[in-house]
Amino acid sequence: MIQVPPCSPGMRLEDIDTPALLIDLDALEANLDGMAKYLADNGTKLRPHAKTHKSPVIARLQMARGATGVCVQKTAEAEVLAWGGVSDILVTNEVIAPAKLSRLAALAPFAHIALCADHPAALQYIELAAENSGVRLDVLVEVDVGAGRCGTAPGEDAVALARLIAKSKHLRFGGLQAYQGQAQHLREPERRQAEIANVVARVRLTVESLRRAGLSCETIGGGGTGTFPFEAESGVFTEIQAGSYCFMDVDYSRNLDAVGSPARMFRQSLFVLSSVMSVPKPGVAVIDAGHKAVAVDSGLPVVRDASGFQYVRSSDEHGVLCFGPETAPPQLGEKLMLIPGHCDPTVDRFDWYVGMRGDRVACLWPIPARGAVN
Repeated sequence: MIQVPPCSPGMRLEDIDTPALLIDLDALEANLDGMAKYLADNGTKLRPHAKTHKSPVIARLQMARGATGVCVQKTAEAEVLAWGGVSDILVTNEVIAPAKLSRLAALAPFAHIALCADHPAALQYIELAAENSGVRLDVLVEVDVGAGRCGTAPGEDAVALARLIAKSKHLRFGGLQAYQGQAQHLREPERRQAEIANVVARVRLTVESLRRAGLSCETIGGGGTGTFPFEAESGVFTEIQAGSYCFMDVDYSRNLDAVGSPARMFRQSLFVLSSVMSVPKPGVAVIDAGHKAVAVDSGLPVVRDASGFQYVRSSDEHGVLCFGPETAPPQLGEKLMLIPGHCDPTVDRFDWYVGMRGDRVACLWPIPARGAVN
């Protein structure tokens, strides 16, 4: 069931029904501008990951700032983004189910659709879907660059797969997918840089192997919010696939920059607005945002601008806050803003973004790719 909008444009912050997912529009726009400028100055394309925001509105804001397209993880996400007017979509995940591949191929007449593959059998499924739909699909070879998840081995194994794609009547070799997700959350910049140096070495090996085989590599995609400067400045990557930079979260705020302080390039723009529903005893308050409203897989949320409050425990519908005797107890109904531990799954809990300018609601945006698990 689609949730009832928690407010309407023009309302004050204190009148918004809770829990609600808020965007500070000024901070969001600053983040989009900052990433776009950084990559443009480095001569690298931006293909932001829409699994973070799940929104054609935000995707089109990113493309208006020069993004070449977007990434998604799921077929249903690709459908929502394409139906919302996004014209260039890469599925950065293995898709092998015939029904899903047929759905992706059906998008090809009105959006450029590309997929990833790491096994010859997967190519057979993709080619059949393309043939049945009368389209030609770009396929990138996913290379395991150290995450130990999906991906073929760098070098000759990747070349063998690229050759199969290049020989296909209905597929086109689009390049390499080389994302190292585990590196995004290494706290020290030296560790992140060292890990991406290993990634770059694996990619260079593969590109050189492709060159010897007579295959050009148009696109090399990867990178994320935690490592994008290293990929962008490597001279190897052509596209950066960062997603969380538009919103940020508690987990990313713990990454350190070159001088040991939390990275400050991007501002926190995403918040969960909650209400105090109970003050059952001294030093304890309960709010209406538990783990159904804010993801806790990467740690508990933090209360914004309220250093005296600590979010200490969540259940389905309740969040428990503790505070010391020096902090004034909150009032019943008082609104508190939470910074999520992990932005992506927090977004997936809501049907609406509430766009804020100052303390007023400026807009409501639907989140149509929420729950797109297939």
